[in-house]
Amino acid sequence: MSNFIDYVKIHCRSGKGGAGSRYMRREKYVAFGGPAGGDGGRGGHIIVKGNAQMWTLLPLKYKKHIKAEHGEHGGKMLCHGADGKDVYIEVPLGTIAKDAETGEVLFEITEDGEEQILMRGGKGGKGNVHFKNSVNQTPRYAQPGIPEEEGWVILELKILADVGLVGFPNAGKSTLLSVLSAAKPEIADYPFTTLKPNLGIVAYRDYKSFVMADIPGIIEGASEGKGLGLRFLRHIERNSLLLFMIPADADDIKKEYNILVNELVKYNPDLLDKDRILAVSKSDMLDDELKSLLSENLPKEVDTIFISSVAQKGLTELKDLIWKKLHI
Repeated sequence: MSNFIDYVKIHCRSGKGGAGSRYMRREKYVAFGGPAGGDGGRGGHIIVKGNAQMWTLLPLKYKKHIKAEHGEHGGKMLCHGADGKDVYIEVPLGTIAKDAETGEVLFEITEDGEEQILMRGGKGGKGNVHFKNSVNQTPRYAQPGIPEEEGWVILELKILADVGLVGFPNAGKSTLLSVLSAAKPEIADYPFTTLKPNLGIVAYRDYKSFVMADIPGIIEGASEGKGLGLRFLRHIERNSLLLFMIPADADDIKKEYNILVNELVKYNPDLLDKDRILAVSKSDMLDDELKSLLSENLPKEVDTIFISSVAQKGLTELKDLIWKKLHI
């Protein structure tokens, strides 16, 4: 089973606030000492926290129910009840929290150490001392604690990377990533070798670098959920630049490119606003004449480059073009 989990549905319940105390002060020589009830403690929050060292939501797959502690009741002699302990859910950067019923996005975590309250603990009730006034010197009323929050929440991970590789299965995306970075994705000549996103840090000139993501291959109909469809497309939303990869031996490069673009647009039209590069992979089999002929039928609206990961041709030019696009 894959350790990469990018979607979980969990049930959360914060802590309810403790009730305020109705205690009336009683001492040996004070018959009617008046109200002295303490406030109740706050219920525990459920807090989502970003962790840059995590890359999967796997720990949450086996922990579907998360509960925070209730606040303690107020005590005698103005003693404040203890607050319930907060519960922290650590998640990878790029995680979005959604209301499971409405689909509303609650927040997203993009920075290491960032914290967002998912379920807020109930406030503690006020003790009877707060209700003393000139008319009522001995109030026997105290507030109950505020109830807890409870419900189902969806946590969804979208990979954070500078460059997202877009292409049909076997376009050479995994091979490119393995050559450009230290990443070691599984590589074989059959569809859907890549079943989970792989991230690689690509070194560039003068100790610079950028992050590239190899994501499961797209197929026609992916926007309707075919193949690995929506699971793939979710991750591409976060990439600054989309690198389309189509092999030189494809029947019709322009047609394949248009199919890929169409799937992205059907899923989310905003993806068209991202910068794009078209890399014709496996081009070591082409001579200059064939490249010239192919170029005549390539899409004109996108920068195109011929590369070969195996022969390591055109890779420096590709990195130069990527860097230029990322820093326009």
